[in-house]
Amino acid sequence: MLKTGVVSIVFFLVLVLMVWNTSALRRALVHSTEDYARDMSYQLASDISSRFKSYQRSLHLLSNSFSQNSKIVDVPSYLQEQAEILGFDALALVSSEGVTIPSEYAYWDFEKIPGVQSSFQGEHSVTYDEDQCLLFSAPVGTYNAQDWALVGLHHKENVQEVIRPKNFGGHGLTCIIDSRSTVVISPTDSKPFLQLDGIFQSQTDSKTKSALVSMKENLENQRAGTFQFTAVDNRQLILSYQMLGVNDWFLLSLIPADMISGEANTYIFYSFLIVGGIICVSFLFLYGMAQIYRSNQRQLEQIAFTDPLTGGSNLASFQLQYQDLASQMDPNTHTLVYLNVKGFKLINENFGVQEGDNILKHIYHALMSNIRPYELATRANTDQFFLCLREHTLEGVQARLDAMTKAINTFSLYTNIHHYLTLQEGACLIDDPELNIVILQARARAACNHQTQPDICSFYNGEIMQRMNREQELIALFETSLENRDFQVYLQPKVRLCDGKLGGAEALVRWFHPERGMIYPSEFIPLFEKSDRICRLDLYVFEEVCRLLHGWMEDGKQLLPISVNLSRAHFRVPNFLQPFSSLKEKYGIPDGILEIELTESIIFDDQQRGWVNNFIREMHQLGFLCSLDDFGVGYSSLALLKDLDVDTIKLDRRFFEDLDSVKAQNVVASFVELADNLAIHTVAEGIESQDQVDFLRRIHCDMIQGYVFSTPLPIPEFEAWALLHSQEV
Repeated sequence: MLKTGVVSIVFFLVLVLMVWNTSALRRALVHSTEDYARDMSYQLASDISSRFKSYQRSLHLLSNSFSQNSKIVDVPSYLQEQAEILGFDALALVSSEGVTIPSEYAYWDFEKIPGVQSSFQGEHSVTYDEDQCLLFSAPVGTYNAQDWALVGLHHKENVQEVIRPKNFGGHGLTCIIDSRSTVVISPTDSKPFLQLDGIFQSQTDSKTKSALVSMKENLENQRAGTFQFTAVDNRQLILSYQMLGVNDWFLLSLIPADMISGEANTYIFYSFLIVGGIICVSFLFLYGMAQIYRSNQRQLEQIAFTDPLTGGSNLASFQLQYQDLASQMDPNTHTLVYLNVKGFKLINENFGVQEGDNILKHIYHALMSNIRPYELATRANTDQFFLCLREHTLEGVQARLDAMTKAINTFSLYTNIHHYLTLQEGACLIDDPELNIVILQARARAACNHQTQPDICSFYNGEIMQRMNREQELIALFETSLENRDFQVYLQPKVRLCDGKLGGAEALVRWFHPERGMIYPSEFIPLFEKSDRICRLDLYVFEEVCRLLHGWMEDGKQLLPISVNLSRAHFRVPNFLQPFSSLKEKYGIPDGILEIELTESIIFDDQQRGWVNNFIREMHQLGFLCSLDDFGVGYSSLALLKDLDVDTIKLDRRFFEDLDSVKAQNVVASFVELADNLAIHTVAEGIESQDQVDFLRRIHCDMIQGYVFSTPLPIPEFEAWALLHSQEV
């Protein structure tokens, strides 16, 4: 009876636990469904927004081609061809006087549609008509005393296909509405959306009423939201609305609340029926299960602590083994080493993943073959490895690593892959065996990241710690220094060789912190280039230059071109030129004064070359000049001259370090002559001697920048220098 009572109590507790767990599970499923609806609606809204913006960009580029090219003979055929290419159902040119090309679309009365009318005033718009067709319009310009606009048309059925949800198992409906709840594009079954108020119960609970009020406020204030409610047919539904980023439009999605939990409820019911029998039967298998558990435990341990690729210890096992080893370890007897195979991705790309895996196995076995008693090795992540060596000197560790590297590179003897593997090496001497292994691993990684010489292991020390602390300090100081204008703009003159007069200047940044003093660009520029801080700093310098030029204009001084460096990090941001253009307009800087200076290193391949050239064309459209810095030492220099529409190239200072060489002189002279033939200006930078000046004058280089004339100067000193050297230099 006692045993039966215990079993009954256990059974009862299990049932109570299941009821509680079922209730919690249902709540979790509801939340999961809401999260799923919100996430999928957001993803679909993002996809639709991207599609619409792509149409706008395509239409904008096409309208520019019309405004710049008036020699298109067969405009209707050209429009039809471009419509097929760009994905529009139709394209038409519309004038403010009612002329439509092709004429077959004249019945639309495009010129009376507000969005198209705004394009006659130079604006881009997206609108819709009473048939729920989307109309994308872009200004073309004035021709034959008429204003023209380019209109791209998408029929309702095609837009419905675009917004049709594909992640709700066919049970969801979506439409596009505006902030006033007006349906812009409805789905095939539009009744729930056109009669939105009618889908709610007349006795709507306070929670749903509050959600409806919040929804109306959110629509008016351009905010997204999701909520669950009970429809008039007693179905539980979820309504999600997400901003499209186009006009004041939202994507409205309606899905069943039991889309995820519907089948789960049935399974939960059956679970109650089955659990009782399972509990009873399970007692009969307890002993057998215990045996199976012990067997599985051993297998799980093998899985948990074995690297599936190499068959050796994985990182978790390495850490546990280190703990055991550390308990018997004397201080300063062992070293933790971190190895990273440099450029391993190229192995996978060039020879395939299978060959890459074989090489990783070879590396691990090569390391293990060089491991001694009381030492450890593991593959940590892809092409990264950790070692714990019983060595305590730099020489001893380096000798061991050299031997391992030699053993690793023997794989070329057994395969057709002839590739030398280079290892990045970082190490940390274990002076405190009780220190957490994770900290030691982080220190070894940090030492590897600060490796200064290839094939030479970098050891973690106080200098690396200071450098890391210094970097964190500079990052912490950045915001306040930007606000307090601790970054100062210096100008270095550019002197024309034809008449010896000042022809321009390059803007450089210097950091003068009130407490830390002078912080050199070589210290903070590479650090800020790892994040978006370099973009903000570039924009700050650009505005300081605009402010300076504006002051010169107010004082009646003559303007001269100033070049501003632009980091490659900007090119990761769409429309990154817009803030620069806005500042130029804000300060009223004329076209052709501000020059954006790019480094040749922004180009990696042919695809990027065309991509960058599009940005250069946009720079010219916005009134900027464009120069290419460090020319001649980067990627396919001569090809860049052919493809990039730059105004100026700056010959890298390395060309002039050995100008006594006839070969070096011929190379520089050839660059200058080629640039002159292409109508590209040349600037020689880093010039420090009069002999260099005389040579560059003989080969007709346009301008010189360097210490031979002046170092970078603070703005007041530059203005004084410019006044003093207003005559020939």
